[in-house]
Amino acid sequence: MRPHLLLTINIVALISAIALVSYLLQNNGLSATSLLIILVTAALITHIFTLFKRQQKQAEMVLRALANGDSTLGLGQQHPMLKQFEQVKTQMQTARFNAEQQAQFLQALLIHVDLAVLVCDDNGKVIESNPAVSRLLGKSCQNLRELGAIGELILNASNNIRSTTYWQNGEQHDTLSIQLSIAEIQGKVRRVVSLQSIHNQLQLKEQQAYKRLTKVLTHEIANSITPLSSLADTCTTLLPQALCFDELEDKQDLQLALSTLASRTAHLGDFIARFRQVSNLPKPNLAPENLADMLTRIVALHQQQAREQHTHLDLSIKNQQLVMLDSSQVEQVLVNLIKNALEVLKSSQKHSAENAVQPRIEISLAQNTIQQLYIEISDNGPGISEHVVDMIFVPFFTTKQQGSGIGLSLSRQIMLNHGGDLIYVQKPQGACFRCVFG
Repeated sequence: MRPHLLLTINIVALISAIALVSYLLQNNGLSATSLLIILVTAALITHIFTLFKRQQKQAEMVLRALANGDSTLGLGQQHPMLKQFEQVKTQMQTARFNAEQQAQFLQALLIHVDLAVLVCDDNGKVIESNPAVSRLLGKSCQNLRELGAIGELILNASNNIRSTTYWQNGEQHDTLSIQLSIAEIQGKVRRVVSLQSIHNQLQLKEQQAYKRLTKVLTHEIANSITPLSSLADTCTTLLPQALCFDELEDKQDLQLALSTLASRTAHLGDFIARFRQVSNLPKPNLAPENLADMLTRIVALHQQQAREQHTHLDLSIKNQQLVMLDSSQVEQVLVNLIKNALEVLKSSQKHSAENAVQPRIEISLAQNTIQQLYIEISDNGPGISEHVVDMIFVPFFTTKQQGSGIGLSLSRQIMLNHGGDLIYVQKPQGACFRCVFG
Protein backbone atom coordinates (compact mmCIF):
# COMPACT_ATOMS: atom_id res chain seq x y z
CA MET A 1 0.00 0.00 0.00
CA ARG A 2 1.37 3.43 -0.99
CA PRO A 3 2.45 5.92 1.78
CA HIS A 4 0.20 8.85 0.70
CA LEU A 5 -2.84 6.55 0.72
CA LEU A 6 -1.98 5.42 4.24
CA LEU A 7 -1.62 9.08 5.31
CA THR A 8 -5.06 9.94 3.90
CA ILE A 9 -6.62 7.00 5.75
CA ASN A 10 -4.93 8.06 9.00
CA ILE A 11 -6.16 11.70 8.66
CA VAL A 12 -9.72 10.59 7.91
CA ALA A 13 -9.64 8.25 10.89
CA LEU A 14 -8.27 10.99 13.14
CA ILE A 15 -10.91 13.55 12.05
CA SER A 16 -13.63 10.96 12.60
CA ALA A 17 -12.29 10.22 16.07
CA ILE A 18 -12.15 13.99 16.95
CA ALA A 19 -15.73 14.50 15.77
CA LEU A 20 -16.87 11.52 17.81
CA VAL A 21 -15.07 12.72 20.92
CA SER A 22 -16.45 16.28 20.52
CA TYR A 23 -19.95 14.92 20.29
CA LEU A 24 -19.46 12.80 23.40
CA LEU A 25 -17.89 15.72 25.23
CA GLN A 26 -20.80 18.03 24.49
CA ASN A 27 -23.39 15.46 25.54
CA ASN A 28 -21.62 13.75 28.41
CA GLY A 29 -19.27 16.38 29.70
CA LEU A 30 -15.92 14.53 29.36
CA SER A 31 -12.77 16.27 30.60
CA ALA A 32 -9.91 17.42 28.35
CA THR A 33 -7.59 14.69 29.72
CA SER A 34 -10.05 11.96 28.85
CA LEU A 35 -10.46 13.45 25.43
CA LEU A 36 -6.69 13.39 24.88
CA ILE A 37 -6.37 9.77 25.99
CA ILE A 38 -9.16 8.70 23.70
CA LEU A 39 -7.59 10.51 20.75
CA VAL A 40 -4.14 8.97 21.32
CA THR A 41 -5.62 5.52 21.74
CA ALA A 42 -7.62 5.83 18.54
CA ALA A 43 -4.56 7.06 16.67
CA LEU A 44 -2.40 4.17 17.90
CA ILE A 45 -5.04 1.57 17.05
CA THR A 46 -5.39 3.01 13.58
CA HIS A 47 -1.63 3.07 13.06
CA ILE A 48 -1.17 -0.52 14.28
CA PHE A 49 -3.96 -1.74 12.01
CA THR A 50 -2.39 0.09 9.10
CA LEU A 51 1.04 -1.45 9.75
CA PHE A 52 -0.48 -4.94 9.99
CA LYS A 53 -2.25 -4.54 6.67
CA ARG A 54 0.88 -3.21 5.06
CA GLN A 55 3.00 -6.17 6.29
CA GLN A 56 0.34 -8.60 5.10
CA LYS A 57 0.30 -7.02 1.65
CA GLN A 58 4.08 -7.00 1.54
CA ALA A 59 4.28 -10.71 2.42
CA GLU A 60 1.78 -11.51 -0.31
CA MET A 61 3.79 -9.42 -2.75
CA VAL A 62 7.05 -11.24 -1.84
CA LEU A 63 5.48 -14.70 -2.24
CA ARG A 64 3.94 -13.70 -5.57
CA ALA A 65 7.31 -12.39 -6.77
CA LEU A 66 9.04 -15.64 -5.75
CA ALA A 67 6.39 -17.68 -7.58
CA ASN A 68 6.93 -15.58 -10.72
CA GLY A 69 10.73 -15.78 -10.49
CA ASP A 70 11.12 -12.07 -9.72
CA SER A 71 14.47 -11.77 -7.92
CA THR A 72 13.69 -8.16 -6.81
CA LEU A 73 10.66 -9.37 -4.79
CA GLY A 74 8.94 -6.09 -5.71
CA LEU A 75 11.02 -4.29 -3.09
CA GLY A 76 13.16 -1.21 -3.36
CA GLN A 77 16.89 -1.49 -3.95
CA GLN A 78 17.65 -0.31 -0.40
CA HIS A 79 15.15 -2.60 1.35
CA PRO A 80 16.96 -4.72 4.01
CA MET A 81 14.91 -7.83 3.15
CA LEU A 82 16.21 -7.74 -0.44
CA LYS A 83 19.82 -7.86 0.76
CA GLN A 84 19.12 -10.81 3.06
CA PHE A 85 17.31 -12.59 0.24
CA GLU A 86 20.34 -12.21 -2.03
CA GLN A 87 22.56 -13.76 0.65
CA VAL A 88 20.24 -16.73 1.09
CA LYS A 89 19.96 -17.10 -2.67
CA THR A 90 23.77 -17.18 -3.04
CA GLN A 91 24.10 -19.80 -0.32
CA MET A 92 21.42 -21.99 -1.90
CA GLN A 93 23.04 -21.72 -5.33
CA THR A 94 26.42 -22.67 -3.89
CA ALA A 95 24.94 -25.69 -2.08
CA ARG A 96 23.10 -26.76 -5.24
CA PHE A 97 26.24 -26.40 -7.36
CA ASN A 98 28.26 -28.49 -4.88
CA ALA A 99 25.56 -31.18 -4.83
CA GLU A 100 25.44 -31.32 -8.65
CA GLN A 101 29.23 -31.45 -8.83
CA GLN A 102 29.28 -34.32 -6.33
CA ALA A 103 26.60 -36.19 -8.29
CA GLN A 104 28.51 -35.76 -11.56
CA PHE A 105 31.69 -37.01 -9.89
CA LEU A 106 29.94 -40.13 -8.59
CA GLN A 107 28.32 -40.72 -11.98
CA ALA A 108 31.68 -40.45 -13.76
CA LEU A 109 33.24 -42.76 -11.18
CA LEU A 110 30.55 -45.42 -11.71
CA ILE A 111 31.04 -45.24 -15.47
CA HIS A 112 34.78 -45.83 -15.27
CA VAL A 113 34.92 -48.60 -12.64
CA ASP A 114 34.73 -52.24 -13.77
CA LEU A 115 32.63 -53.19 -10.75
CA ALA A 116 28.96 -53.60 -11.73
CA VAL A 117 26.74 -51.51 -9.42
CA LEU A 118 22.94 -51.53 -9.20
CA VAL A 119 20.66 -49.41 -7.01
CA CYS A 120 17.05 -50.56 -6.80
CA ASP A 121 13.96 -50.05 -4.66
CA ASP A 122 12.37 -52.67 -2.42
CA ASN A 123 10.28 -53.99 -5.34
CA GLY A 124 13.33 -54.67 -7.50
CA LYS A 125 12.98 -51.70 -9.87
CA VAL A 126 16.44 -50.54 -10.95
CA ILE A 127 16.89 -46.84 -10.16
CA GLU A 128 20.54 -46.47 -11.11
CA SER A 129 23.18 -48.69 -12.77
CA ASN A 130 26.52 -48.28 -14.49
CA PRO A 131 27.68 -49.63 -17.89
CA ALA A 132 29.66 -52.42 -16.19
CA VAL A 133 26.34 -54.16 -15.44
CA SER A 134 25.51 -54.77 -19.11
CA ARG A 135 29.13 -55.73 -19.84
CA LEU A 136 29.13 -58.31 -17.05
CA LEU A 137 25.63 -59.74 -17.50
CA GLY A 138 25.48 -59.41 -21.27
CA LYS A 139 22.29 -57.35 -21.12
CA SER A 140 20.77 -54.26 -19.51
CA CYS A 141 18.44 -54.68 -16.55
CA GLN A 142 15.32 -52.70 -15.61
CA ASN A 143 14.17 -54.97 -12.78
CA LEU A 144 16.00 -57.49 -10.60
CA ARG A 145 13.43 -60.14 -11.47
CA GLU A 146 14.96 -60.24 -14.95
CA LEU A 147 18.08 -61.79 -13.39
CA GLY A 148 16.36 -64.99 -12.26
CA ALA A 149 18.00 -66.64 -9.24
CA ILE A 150 20.29 -63.65 -8.65
CA GLY A 151 17.34 -61.27 -8.46
CA GLU A 152 15.44 -63.59 -6.10
CA LEU A 153 18.48 -63.84 -3.83
CA ILE A 154 18.77 -60.05 -3.59
CA LEU A 155 15.04 -59.36 -3.14
CA ASN A 156 14.54 -62.08 -0.52
CA ALA A 157 17.47 -60.88 1.62
CA SER A 158 16.49 -59.03 4.78
CA ASN A 159 20.05 -58.08 5.76
CA ASN A 160 23.32 -57.18 4.09
CA ILE A 161 24.83 -60.24 2.43
CA ARG A 162 27.92 -61.51 0.59
CA SER A 163 27.47 -64.50 -1.67
CA THR A 164 28.60 -66.21 -4.87
CA THR A 165 26.42 -67.67 -7.59
CA TYR A 166 26.59 -69.16 -11.06
CA TRP A 167 25.47 -67.01 -13.99
CA GLN A 168 24.68 -67.98 -17.56
CA ASN A 169 23.46 -65.73 -20.36
CA GLY A 170 23.10 -67.75 -23.54
CA GLU A 171 26.46 -69.49 -23.91
CA GLN A 172 28.21 -67.10 -21.54
CA HIS A 173 29.12 -68.85 -18.28
CA ASP A 174 30.43 -67.05 -15.22
CA THR A 175 30.76 -67.15 -11.45
CA LEU A 176 29.68 -63.93 -9.74
CA SER A 177 30.45 -62.46 -6.35
CA ILE A 178 27.44 -60.56 -4.97
CA GLN A 179 27.49 -57.92 -2.23
CA LEU A 180 24.22 -56.37 -1.03
CA SER A 181 23.73 -53.37 1.25
CA ILE A 182 20.23 -52.34 2.38
CA ALA A 183 19.75 -48.71 3.43
CA GLU A 184 16.86 -46.35 4.13
CA ILE A 185 17.25 -43.06 2.27
CA GLN A 186 14.67 -40.31 2.83
CA GLY A 187 12.26 -42.85 4.26
CA LYS A 188 12.57 -45.26 1.29
CA VAL A 189 14.33 -48.63 1.24
CA ARG A 190 17.18 -48.85 -1.28
CA ARG A 191 19.16 -51.96 -2.17
CA VAL A 192 22.71 -51.27 -3.35
CA VAL A 193 24.14 -54.27 -5.21
CA SER A 194 27.66 -54.83 -6.52
CA LEU A 195 28.46 -57.71 -8.89
CA GLN A 196 31.91 -58.95 -9.82
CA SER A 197 33.13 -61.87 -11.91
CA ILE A 198 35.44 -64.23 -9.99
CA HIS A 199 35.59 -66.86 -12.74
CA ASN A 200 39.15 -66.00 -13.75
CA GLN A 201 40.34 -65.84 -10.15
CA LEU A 202 38.88 -69.29 -9.43
CA GLN A 203 40.51 -70.70 -12.54
CA LEU A 204 43.84 -69.16 -11.57
CA LYS A 205 43.66 -70.68 -8.08
CA GLU A 206 42.70 -74.03 -9.58
CA GLN A 207 45.61 -74.00 -12.02
CA GLN A 208 48.04 -72.95 -9.30
CA ALA A 209 46.84 -75.84 -7.13
CA TYR A 210 47.32 -78.26 -10.03
CA LYS A 211 50.81 -76.93 -10.66
CA ARG A 212 51.84 -77.34 -7.02
CA LEU A 213 50.39 -80.84 -6.92
CA THR A 214 52.09 -81.74 -10.19
CA LYS A 215 55.48 -80.54 -8.98
CA VAL A 216 55.20 -82.57 -5.78
CA LEU A 217 53.98 -85.73 -7.52
CA THR A 218 56.46 -85.61 -10.37
CA HIS A 219 59.34 -84.96 -7.99
CA GLU A 220 58.44 -87.82 -5.65
CA ILE A 221 57.58 -90.29 -8.42
CA ALA A 222 60.67 -89.41 -10.47
CA ASN A 223 62.90 -89.94 -7.40
CA SER A 224 61.41 -93.44 -6.99
CA ILE A 225 61.37 -94.40 -10.66
CA THR A 226 64.97 -93.56 -11.45
CA PRO A 227 66.58 -96.08 -9.02
CA LEU A 228 63.97 -98.74 -9.84
CA SER A 229 64.73 -98.54 -13.54
CA SER A 230 68.46 -98.59 -12.86
CA LEU A 231 68.18 -101.59 -10.51
CA ALA A 232 66.08 -103.53 -13.02
CA ASP A 233 68.61 -102.96 -15.79
CA THR A 234 71.49 -103.89 -13.46
CA CYS A 235 69.80 -107.10 -12.32
CA THR A 236 69.14 -108.10 -15.92
CA THR A 237 72.80 -107.51 -16.80
CA LEU A 238 74.13 -109.37 -13.73
CA LEU A 239 71.90 -112.38 -14.24
CA PRO A 240 74.35 -115.22 -15.20
CA GLN A 241 73.58 -117.15 -18.32
CA ALA A 242 74.63 -120.38 -16.61
CA LEU A 243 72.30 -119.80 -13.65
CA CYS A 244 70.37 -122.99 -13.04
CA PHE A 245 66.76 -123.28 -11.90
CA ASP A 246 64.75 -126.32 -11.05
CA GLU A 247 62.41 -125.30 -13.84
CA LEU A 248 63.43 -123.48 -17.03
CA GLU A 249 60.21 -121.51 -16.83
CA ASP A 250 61.33 -119.99 -13.54
CA LYS A 251 64.38 -118.47 -15.21
CA GLN A 252 62.23 -117.16 -18.06
CA ASP A 253 59.75 -115.67 -15.58
CA LEU A 254 62.56 -113.89 -13.74
CA GLN A 255 63.96 -112.45 -16.96
CA LEU A 256 60.48 -111.36 -18.04
CA ALA A 257 59.80 -109.73 -14.67
CA LEU A 258 63.05 -107.76 -14.75
CA SER A 259 62.57 -106.63 -18.36
CA THR A 260 58.95 -105.68 -17.64
CA LEU A 261 59.99 -103.71 -14.59
CA ALA A 262 62.63 -101.87 -16.61
CA SER A 263 60.30 -101.08 -19.51
CA ARG A 264 57.40 -99.96 -17.30
CA THR A 265 59.55 -97.71 -15.16
CA ALA A 266 61.03 -96.19 -18.33
CA HIS A 267 57.50 -95.66 -19.68
CA LEU A 268 56.43 -94.08 -16.41
CA GLY A 269 59.48 -91.83 -16.50
CA ASP A 270 58.51 -90.64 -19.98
CA PHE A 271 54.96 -90.01 -18.72
CA ILE A 272 56.23 -87.89 -15.83
CA ALA A 273 58.48 -85.95 -18.20
CA ARG A 274 55.50 -85.16 -20.44
CA PHE A 275 53.30 -84.27 -17.50
CA ARG A 276 55.85 -81.72 -16.34
CA GLN A 277 54.83 -79.67 -19.35
CA VAL A 278 51.67 -78.64 -17.47
CA SER A 279 53.61 -77.03 -14.62
CA ASN A 280 56.56 -75.83 -16.73
CA LEU A 281 54.59 -74.37 -19.63
CA PRO A 282 56.50 -71.31 -20.93
CA LYS A 283 54.83 -67.94 -21.21
CA PRO A 284 53.32 -67.32 -24.65
CA ASN A 285 55.38 -65.31 -27.09
CA LEU A 286 52.61 -63.06 -28.39
CA ALA A 287 52.49 -61.83 -31.98
CA PRO A 288 49.65 -60.78 -34.32
CA GLU A 289 48.17 -63.81 -36.08
CA ASN A 290 45.28 -64.41 -38.46
CA LEU A 291 43.28 -67.28 -36.99
CA ALA A 292 41.62 -67.97 -40.34
CA ASP A 293 44.98 -68.71 -41.98
CA MET A 294 46.04 -70.86 -39.03
CA LEU A 295 42.85 -72.94 -39.20
CA THR A 296 43.20 -73.41 -42.95
CA ARG A 297 46.72 -74.85 -42.46
CA ILE A 298 45.65 -77.16 -39.62
CA VAL A 299 42.60 -78.50 -41.50
CA ALA A 300 44.77 -79.20 -44.55
CA LEU A 301 47.18 -81.07 -42.27
CA HIS A 302 44.41 -83.45 -41.13
CA GLN A 303 42.50 -83.85 -44.39
CA GLN A 304 44.36 -87.01 -45.45
CA GLN A 305 43.75 -88.77 -42.12
CA ALA A 306 40.08 -87.73 -42.24
CA ARG A 307 39.64 -89.17 -45.76
CA GLU A 308 41.24 -92.45 -44.75
CA GLN A 309 38.66 -92.96 -41.99
CA HIS A 310 35.80 -91.50 -44.10
CA THR A 311 35.33 -88.44 -41.87
CA HIS A 312 34.22 -85.11 -43.30
CA LEU A 313 36.04 -81.98 -42.11
CA ASP A 314 33.98 -78.80 -42.42
CA LEU A 315 35.63 -75.39 -41.92
CA SER A 316 33.54 -72.23 -41.40
CA ILE A 317 35.25 -68.83 -41.08
CA LYS A 318 33.09 -65.85 -40.05
CA ASN A 319 35.83 -63.47 -38.92
CA GLN A 320 39.19 -62.39 -40.31
CA GLN A 321 40.37 -60.43 -37.27
CA LEU A 322 44.00 -60.50 -36.11
CA VAL A 323 44.70 -61.83 -32.61
CA MET A 324 47.76 -61.53 -30.38
CA LEU A 325 48.86 -65.10 -29.60
CA ASP A 326 51.68 -67.63 -29.57
CA SER A 327 51.02 -69.49 -32.82
CA SER A 328 52.99 -72.62 -31.86
CA GLN A 329 51.12 -73.06 -28.56
CA VAL A 330 47.65 -72.37 -30.01
CA GLU A 331 48.34 -74.70 -32.95
CA GLN A 332 49.22 -77.37 -30.39
CA VAL A 333 45.79 -76.88 -28.77
CA LEU A 334 43.90 -77.07 -32.06
CA VAL A 335 45.84 -80.10 -33.29
CA ASN A 336 45.15 -81.89 -30.01
CA LEU A 337 41.39 -81.17 -30.19
CA ILE A 338 41.06 -82.24 -33.83
CA LYS A 339 43.15 -85.35 -33.15
CA ASN A 340 40.87 -86.26 -30.22
CA ALA A 341 37.77 -85.81 -32.39
CA LEU A 342 39.20 -88.02 -35.15
CA GLU A 343 40.10 -90.74 -32.64
CA VAL A 344 36.62 -90.66 -31.06
CA LEU A 345 34.88 -90.91 -34.45
CA LYS A 346 37.17 -93.75 -35.56
CA SER A 347 36.48 -95.64 -32.34
CA SER A 348 32.71 -95.09 -32.60
CA GLN A 349 32.76 -96.44 -36.20
CA LYS A 350 34.34 -99.66 -35.01
CA HIS A 351 31.75 -100.18 -32.28
CA SER A 352 28.79 -99.23 -34.45
CA ALA A 353 28.57 -101.39 -37.53
CA GLU A 354 25.23 -99.93 -38.63
CA ASN A 355 26.12 -96.25 -38.56
CA ALA A 356 24.11 -94.49 -41.27
CA VAL A 357 25.41 -90.99 -40.36
CA GLN A 358 28.70 -89.93 -41.91
CA PRO A 359 31.27 -88.95 -39.27
CA ARG A 360 31.73 -85.20 -39.33
CA ILE A 361 33.95 -82.65 -37.60
CA GLU A 362 32.90 -79.01 -37.81
CA ILE A 363 35.49 -76.30 -37.16
CA SER A 364 34.28 -72.69 -36.99
CA LEU A 365 35.79 -69.30 -36.28
CA ALA A 366 33.29 -66.69 -35.03
CA GLN A 367 32.58 -64.05 -32.40
CA ASN A 368 30.36 -64.38 -29.33
CA THR A 369 27.91 -61.88 -27.85
CA ILE A 370 30.60 -60.10 -25.81
CA GLN A 371 32.81 -59.62 -28.89
CA GLN A 372 35.29 -62.39 -28.08
CA LEU A 373 36.74 -64.45 -30.91
CA TYR A 374 36.44 -68.19 -30.53
CA ILE A 375 37.30 -71.39 -32.40
CA GLU A 376 34.81 -74.19 -31.97
CA ILE A 377 35.57 -77.83 -32.77
CA SER A 378 32.60 -80.17 -32.64
CA ASP A 379 31.87 -83.70 -33.84
CA ASN A 380 28.80 -85.90 -34.23
CA GLY A 381 30.20 -88.76 -32.18
CA PRO A 382 28.86 -90.21 -28.92
CA GLY A 383 29.88 -87.15 -26.90
CA ILE A 384 31.06 -87.04 -23.29
CA SER A 385 29.04 -88.52 -20.45
CA GLU A 386 27.54 -85.97 -18.07
CA HIS A 387 29.15 -87.52 -15.00
CA VAL A 388 32.68 -86.95 -16.35
CA VAL A 389 32.24 -83.49 -17.93
CA ASP A 390 33.43 -81.75 -14.76
CA MET A 391 36.61 -83.88 -14.73
CA ILE A 392 37.83 -83.65 -18.31
CA PHE A 393 40.22 -80.76 -17.63
CA VAL A 394 41.68 -82.27 -14.45
CA PRO A 395 45.30 -83.43 -14.88
CA PHE A 396 45.74 -87.24 -14.92
CA PHE A 397 42.02 -87.80 -15.66
CA THR A 398 41.28 -89.66 -18.90
CA THR A 399 38.62 -91.93 -20.38
CA LYS A 400 41.05 -93.47 -22.92
CA GLN A 401 42.76 -96.77 -22.23
CA GLN A 402 46.09 -95.43 -23.49
CA GLY A 403 45.54 -91.81 -22.51
CA SER A 404 47.70 -89.79 -20.13
CA GLY A 405 45.15 -87.17 -19.05
CA ILE A 406 47.49 -84.39 -20.10
CA GLY A 407 46.17 -83.15 -23.46
CA LEU A 408 43.05 -81.25 -22.39
CA SER A 409 44.62 -79.98 -19.18
CA LEU A 410 47.63 -78.64 -21.08
CA SER A 411 45.40 -77.16 -23.79
CA ARG A 412 43.31 -75.31 -21.25
CA GLN A 413 46.41 -73.99 -19.50
CA ILE A 414 47.64 -72.60 -22.83
CA MET A 415 44.33 -70.81 -23.45
CA LEU A 416 44.28 -69.40 -19.91
CA ASN A 417 47.81 -68.06 -20.41
CA HIS A 418 46.48 -66.26 -23.49
CA GLY A 419 43.81 -64.52 -21.40
CA GLY A 420 41.09 -66.80 -22.78
CA ASP A 421 39.66 -70.18 -21.90
CA LEU A 422 38.93 -73.66 -23.21
CA ILE A 423 35.40 -74.75 -22.37
CA TYR A 424 33.19 -77.72 -23.12
CA VAL A 425 29.87 -76.73 -24.70
CA GLN A 426 26.87 -79.00 -24.27
CA LYS A 427 25.34 -80.01 -27.60
CA PRO A 428 22.38 -82.30 -28.42
CA GLN A 429 24.80 -84.69 -30.13
CA GLY A 430 28.54 -85.20 -30.03
CA ALA A 431 31.28 -83.28 -28.24
CA CYS A 432 32.08 -79.61 -28.67
CA PHE A 433 35.13 -77.71 -27.40
CA ARG A 434 35.46 -73.94 -27.68
CA CYS A 435 38.74 -72.01 -27.55
CA VAL A 436 37.87 -68.48 -26.41
CA PHE A 437 40.36 -65.67 -26.89
CA GLY A 438 40.33 -62.83 -24.36
